[in-house]
Amino acid sequence: MGSRWSIVLVLAVSILGTVPTASAQEIRVTLAGSVFSAEGAPIGGAAVVARGEVERGVVTDDDGSFRLGPLPAGTYTLRVDAIGYRSIERELNANTATATVDFVMEPAPVALAPLQVIATTRGGASAASLPIKVEVISEREVELQQSFAANPTEILSNLIPSFSPGRQKLTSSGESFRGRRPLFLVDGVPQSNPLRDGRRDGFTIDMEVIERIEVIFGANAIQGLGATGGIVNYVTVSAPLTGELEQRASLSTTSNDGFDENGIGWRAHYLAAKRFGDFDVLGSVSYQNRGLQFDALNRPIGIDNVQGDVSDSHSYNFFGKFGWDLTAAQRLQLTVNDFLLEQEGNFDSLEGDRSLSIPAIAVEGDPEGIEPINDVTMVALDYEHTELSGGSLSAKAYYQDFRALYGGGRFATFQDPRIAPIGEVFDQSENNSEKFGTRLTYARAGIAGAPIDLITGFDFLRDKTFQRLALTDRNWVPETEFFNYAPFVQLDVQPLKWLSLSGGLRWEIAMLDVADFTTLAGNRDDFERVEVAGGSPSFDEPLFNIGGVLTPIEGLRIYGTFSQAYTMPDVGRVLRGISTEGTAVEDFLDLTPIKTFNREVGGTYGTAQALLGLTYFESEADFGSRLVPNADGIFKVHREPTLTSGWEVTGRYRPARQLSLSAGYSMLDGSYDGDDDGVLESDLGAADIGPDRLNLAIDLIPGGRFRGRVQSFTYFDETFEDGSGDVTARFDGYSTVDSSIAADFGFSTITLSVANILDEQYISYYSQAATDRNDRYFAGRGRTFTLRVESRF
Repeated sequence: MGSRWSIVLVLAVSILGTVPTASAQEIRVTLAGSVFSAEGAPIGGAAVVARGEVERGVVTDDDGSFRLGPLPAGTYTLRVDAIGYRSIERELNANTATATVDFVMEPAPVALAPLQVIATTRGGASAASLPIKVEVISEREVELQQSFAANPTEILSNLIPSFSPGRQKLTSSGESFRGRRPLFLVDGVPQSNPLRDGRRDGFTIDMEVIERIEVIFGANAIQGLGATGGIVNYVTVSAPLTGELEQRASLSTTSNDGFDENGIGWRAHYLAAKRFGDFDVLGSVSYQNRGLQFDALNRPIGIDNVQGDVSDSHSYNFFGKFGWDLTAAQRLQLTVNDFLLEQEGNFDSLEGDRSLSIPAIAVEGDPEGIEPINDVTMVALDYEHTELSGGSLSAKAYYQDFRALYGGGRFATFQDPRIAPIGEVFDQSENNSEKFGTRLTYARAGIAGAPIDLITGFDFLRDKTFQRLALTDRNWVPETEFFNYAPFVQLDVQPLKWLSLSGGLRWEIAMLDVADFTTLAGNRDDFERVEVAGGSPSFDEPLFNIGGVLTPIEGLRIYGTFSQAYTMPDVGRVLRGISTEGTAVEDFLDLTPIKTFNREVGGTYGTAQALLGLTYFESEADFGSRLVPNADGIFKVHREPTLTSGWEVTGRYRPARQLSLSAGYSMLDGSYDGDDDGVLESDLGAADIGPDRLNLAIDLIPGGRFRGRVQSFTYFDETFEDGSGDVTARFDGYSTVDSSIAADFGFSTITLSVANILDEQYISYYSQAATDRNDRYFAGRGRTFTLRVESRF
């Protein structure tokens, strides 16, 4: 443990040694104001950017207000952008402690919200200038969806149609994004564990500290290893720019509609933040106790005591941010997050019967073994210099310690006659991953006075992973160390006012280091262990991207892009499944990395009241990866060519200020070559790709205290076939409806949300079509109430 922190300490000292101290004579000012429509209504979510001696940006609050600072005194040009309104600029001479300015915006067509997605693009590009599909999920939307969802990935599923239906469990196994795995980030720090992907990476931080979620669709290599399906970046809250103390507190309770004692859960959260001159600090603590989930027939839904569940569990999250503005252009920030979720272990699961459509249910009991756990600690140190040689430099060092304990069983793979008679060995596995990395980015606009912007940098990652059997202390996956070095360069060019082009190269240089190891006896029918020769295979992959955006008329945006991404094929699953004598890691073909090719075209057209978007994509991997379960339900990796494709349609219409309608539709298709004949003849299964679906939502904003939301999700029937045309799985679709109403009393906001308000009885997508096991034949949640009280002061 000491060596890990010494690395972080050395890097911190190195960064601190390169930055100058702030001048005591420097005069600081704060820019403040409000943004309104011509009718006098406040405009929340508008992007306000101040350009002068330094450049800073902020998003307006719900009441339209904003504050920027502290900044060095001087003259600034303030630009305001908001969806549905014409951009506006104003010059302001700021030489007093606080300079105020208000903006009144006129309606105008716009194709895409201009919100900055700095953390995800690494260069501060506007979403409208990117030749890819981008969505930004606001803090209010995250807060609302928490009251409907069982876990963070279900929030994504609710809002992104091409994200597969959430399993409503701790595990995200079987959940995909456009038929691929997304890269999960927290403030740009990777949460995924590609060497042994245990599918717990979507639940590593409490959503109460998330300010927004930035989602980039499709293969994208700008954030490095793993983004074959897209990028999901959780951007955390920051301390206020003023010296005022900001506090938030919330308390909520959740129950099934029968208000069963075992179905009641609660959560509490408190956050405090304040700026002290050049320093700012933010701290947050939250605790949640979750009861059982019940289906529409008021039966307790079975608990997945093997892969992990959120039912009958508790969790806590400690989050802290410490910032220091060294100068007006330089900032140092330390972020720490500690998250733990642990199942209570009060219930067993009684398996269902597929043939009779009887789902698995929870029953009181004492599950054998240790309760499943997710235990994640993340530390990140950031340095930013926004005025370095005409550009902006950012450096990040991060560390993550990830431990995921799974439930146990007497699986055939775990058996060993040297330990106990066959069939008597009970064991459970534990994933351990320790990551350390650095990211260096330099961005500069207007190279040599030309309309050319440059982003360049260098990334380093060291990931050490192993998976052990916790009760017998055997290594299922040997200790594996992965080193990744990646220089990159990206150019954005705007030769014409209505045309922007971008292209770049990222060079992935990677090495895998695996020592000699012995497999588990249960890998073979004769229970003979196999000695495997270790090795250090290396990979050298250039990844390209090129794209363009056309804006031929006001309100219309058309884009096209080709991009590549790269990830490992879950090395742990591959290594732990070896059963052939004489195998050597060095020349084991199944360790070849996955490289995906993403082609995408799309467009959006917007007016002051409406927005319509259409996207078509294809994602191809010549040597892809899909998961196939064995008789125990333990997945093995199959390496085959794969292709996913689909259409995505989004729409929004606001006929009046008090009413907003939105819709999203996705149609997905996936296939693979199962017989190596060059033809993609078989359908990808439900564990690899989601169904076609339609999302609808109605927002009511009558003014005054109240606002409301009604949203629905329709999942369409799906049939999966192999290359011979034989049906391998079926999915019977279903629809659910959620509803929420919130009342704002100034000091506090009270929200009542009802998930599945029509009490639809259904079997989840994964349970129907991705597995044939009776013990994983789970129903979805029935009508569920959540009451939340939040105060900000």
